[in-house]
Amino acid sequence: MNFITKSWKGILLCLVITVPCWFLGQTFPIIGGPVFGILAGMIITLLLKDKSMFQDGITFVSKKVLQYAVILLGFGLNLSVILETGKQSLPIIVTTISTSLIIAYLLHKVMHVPGNISTLVGVGSSICGGSAIAATAPVIDADDEEVAQAISVIFFFNMLAALFFPSLGALLGFSTKSGEAFGIFAGTAINDTSSVTAAASTWDSLYALGSATLDKAVTVKLTRTLAIIPITLVLAFIRTRNSKAEGKKVEFKKIFPMFILYFVLASVITTIATSAGVSADVFTPLKTLSKFFIVLAMSAVGLNTNIIKLIKTGGKPLALGFCCWIGITIASLSMQHVLGIW
Repeated sequence: MNFITKSWKGILLCLVITVPCWFLGQTFPIIGGPVFGILAGMIITLLLKDKSMFQDGITFVSKKVLQYAVILLGFGLNLSVILETGKQSLPIIVTTISTSLIIAYLLHKVMHVPGNISTLVGVGSSICGGSAIAATAPVIDADDEEVAQAISVIFFFNMLAALFFPSLGALLGFSTKSGEAFGIFAGTAINDTSSVTAAASTWDSLYALGSATLDKAVTVKLTRTLAIIPITLVLAFIRTRNSKAEGKKVEFKKIFPMFILYFVLASVITTIATSAGVSADVFTPLKTLSKFFIVLAMSAVGLNTNIIKLIKTGGKPLALGFCCWIGITIASLSMQHVLGIW
């Protein structure tokens, strides 16, 4: 009862912001609900002179609901389908993820971008945008302004990719009779599902391929999502080691991302159920709830973010995101060429 008494106002405020942002995200999928949620939250927090009565609920939503969203994301992953159809794209996925993380680390050192922001941008660029950032933030103890900064950077390059990648694919000579090559390209070089879907659907429409490109791109994208598991575990280990080196007491088991285990469990449940003949449509409401929770959490993140400070400090993270984006694009194209796909 004490939790409800302290938190209900903040939770309600986040819900009031989230509902219209959710529908805006459905109407404008290239932008997406999470971006609308962050922007709305940042604008409203400028108008609220005193947030103290809402703060407990806002903190709960931005931290805990974010983890619940990642857990529910697991219900969209059929591991057997992903492992079967993702074999071809696995070398490309490993290369693009490695490229992005290496670039993020090097530019963190060279450009002096804050460690948490460089990690979030690197992980978000290479794995699956907002979902990867949602999974990584609690592990590295990133604050809401760092999450907002990373999401903003990812959104910008998502939008550019969705708009320009179909034209780039045509310029590079991808097959217009099959959606395989462009589907793999979109699935490995674009990070957010909505932008992957937009680019792949455009290619299908341009060349009358039905949903061939979209099916390939989404499968590759879901395969990338599994990288959340090892990445979060490695980051938890690194944080523990660094804390010990600094003389701080941080135990691995205390920062171990338990929600990632639940994410894996959700994936296993989905895999077993669909293998037993249960329709994948049964899990659609849970996948939808996961997306809604991400918008809800991003609204809370926006409420905890100073938009003026975000704009003033946005130059270096944007440059970092650009370098990661270019690096991933080149790595994806190079690996496709080496493997004979393109």
